[in-house]
Amino acid sequence: MLLWPLNAVKKEPVSTKPAKDDRSQAKLVYKIDEVSRLTGVDEATLTAWEAEFPFLCAGLTGGGEKFFRRRDVDIIARIKELMDGRTLTLAGIRRRIEDEFDLPRTNPVHPEKLRQALNNVRDELQEIVVHLDSGRKKKA
Repeated sequence: MLLWPLNAVKKEPVSTKPAKDDRSQAKLVYKIDEVSRLTGVDEATLTAWEAEFPFLCAGLTGGGEKFFRRRDVDIIARIKELMDGRTLTLAGIRRRIEDEFDLPRTNPVHPEKLRQALNNVRDELQEIVVHLDSGRKKKA
């Protein structure tokens, strides 16, 4: 009596690990060199885009290496695609990305308003220092 059919196929256990191709999709953060390789955008351009597009913000590791989140990588790939199309200005690309990725609109602050706000903060901090110093002198 035959217990194992001759045409039966041995089943391999199912792996719970992601396939090698899926690993890049499963990662949460990417070093800047990985982002450069994945998107085809060089590291200097990525750094320049951080200044141009305020919603791109690389984090820093303890060792000072830049890293990006998965969503940032998707945004970078879309910026590259829009840049390659050469139909939009940088401002147009910024607005398109904000719309497509449901990002809050960035409204530039007039330099004079920014200067006034910073002066107000400076004045308030100076008042706090004076107040703290006067409290220290009374205790001494």
